[in-house]
Amino acid sequence: MPIVIDLDVQLARKKMSVQEFADAIGITPANVAVLKNGRAKAVRFTTLEAICRVLECQPGDILRWTADTTTDTDTDTESGE
Repeated sequence: MPIVIDLDVQLARKKMSVQEFADAIGITPANVAVLKNGRAKAVRFTTLEAICRVLECQPGDILRWTADTTTDTDTDTESGE
């Protein structure tokens, strides 16, 4: 996925554990792990606001875009061509 969540950097900067962070923003440690490991498909704005408030950062400090290195090799097979 071309959107990367750099949560580890900010947690290390604040010297917070995953459990402390999860408690502070009101989500489970398992959901923090989903964010940290890049498996999240979406982030609610309320969660993003809580993350930024607790870590005292901007959304751009934890979210970044990278070029997608995978190529789409699927072809249109439904057109009959």
